[in-house]
Amino acid sequence: MKPGIHPAYGPVVFRDNAADYAFLTRSTLTSERTVEWEDGHTYPVVDVEISSASHPYYTGTARVLDTAGRVERFERRYGRREDR
Repeated sequence: MKPGIHPAYGPVVFRDNAADYAFLTRSTLTSERTVEWEDGHTYPVVDVEISSASHPYYTGTARVLDTAGRVERFERRYGRREDR
C-alpha cells in the first residue's frame, strides 16, 4: 500500500440504538464521541439505526410477500408473455 493515501484504520464501537446492542470492530469511520468498552479501553463510538441485532431478516421477523398474487395480477393486467 502506498503510504499517506489511505484513511486511518482502527478499532471502533458500533452501537445499535434500536436493539441496545454494541460490537467492537475495525473501521475507517471515526467519531468525536467515545465509549469505554468491556476491556477497559476507550474507543470511538458510531451509532447506527439498524444492525444484525435489529434487522428483520436476521431476527426472523421478516414477512413473506405474496409474490404469486402479484404475478397473476400483472398477467391479468398486461397479458401473459409468449414463449419465444
